[in-house]
Amino acid sequence: MTIRSKAVLVLLFAGFPAVAQERAMVPLTIDGETVRLATITHKPAGAGPFPILIFHHGSTGRGIDPSIFANVYEPRPLIDWFAARGWAVVLPSRRGRGGSEGRYDEGFAVDRARGYSCDPTLSLPGAERALRDIDVVTEAILAMPFADRSRFIVGGQSRGGILTIAWSGRRPGQPKAAINFVGGWMGTGCQTASTINTSLFNRGAAFGQPTIWLYGENDPYYPLSHSRANFAAFQAAGGKGAFHEFTPAQGASGHTISSRPALWSTTLEAYLAERGLPAKSR
Repeated sequence: MTIRSKAVLVLLFAGFPAVAQERAMVPLTIDGETVRLATITHKPAGAGPFPILIFHHGSTGRGIDPSIFANVYEPRPLIDWFAARGWAVVLPSRRGRGGSEGRYDEGFAVDRARGYSCDPTLSLPGAERALRDIDVVTEAILAMPFADRSRFIVGGQSRGGILTIAWSGRRPGQPKAAINFVGGWMGTGCQTASTINTSLFNRGAAFGQPTIWLYGENDPYYPLSHSRANFAAFQAAGGKGAFHEFTPAQGASGHTISSRPALWSTTLEAYLAERGLPAKSR
C-alpha cells in the first residue's frame, strides 16, 4: 500500500511527562573485539518497565569527512514525540560513531578518503558489520531493567532506516514494529544504489509483520521514485508494510522529515495503534 500525505503545519508539544536523559558507554563484544558503544537514553520518570524504541542513526553524507564521525545523533523532535506517549527512547551509536569506540567501517572504498563505496562487494559487508553492532547492542539495551521487551520497537533514519528493516528480518520474533524514516544504504548518485538497497531491504521480508516506510519529497539521496521501487521489491519478496509520502515545507529537504512530526504524527499514531502499542499523547 502506498499512501500520500501533505502537511505544512508546525506541531508544538507541551505538557510532556518528565523525561530523564542518560548517556552511557556500554561494554560489548562484537566480532571478538571488546568495545564500548555510546548510548543516549530518554525515559519517563519512574522505574518502568516502559515500552521502548531503539532508534538508529544514519551515515555521514558521503563518508569523506572523518571529523564528523563522532557527531552525536539526538533527534529531539522525534524523541519528544515518543516521550509524550510514554515511551523510552534509546539511541545507540555503532562502532566509531557518536563517541563509540572501535573503527567506523561501514562500506568504505579501499581508499577511505574517497568515502563510501558504490561497489556492492564493499558496501554490503559494511551493512553487515552495522547489523552485527545492532544485534549485540539491542540485547544489552533490552536487558536493562526499564525496558519492556514485550513492547519493543525499532526504527531508524536514512542508513538507520534500511538497517531497521533488514535487522527486523533477522530477528522476526523481537520487535513489535519497524519504523523506516527515509531509509537507504547508498544514494542514487551510485549506479549500483538499486542493487545495494533492494538487497538489504529484501532481508526484512522475513519479519513477517507490517512495517512502516516514511519518505519525503525533495530527498537529495533517495528520490521518491527510487524508494517506491525499493518498497515494491520488498513487497515482491514477501515483505509487509505501508509506504507513505510527505511534502515538507517549500525548500526543505525530504531527507529530514523525521524532525517534522507535524507531517507524520497521525500516520505513525495509526500504525502504532494497529500494532497494539501506545500511540496517543498522554
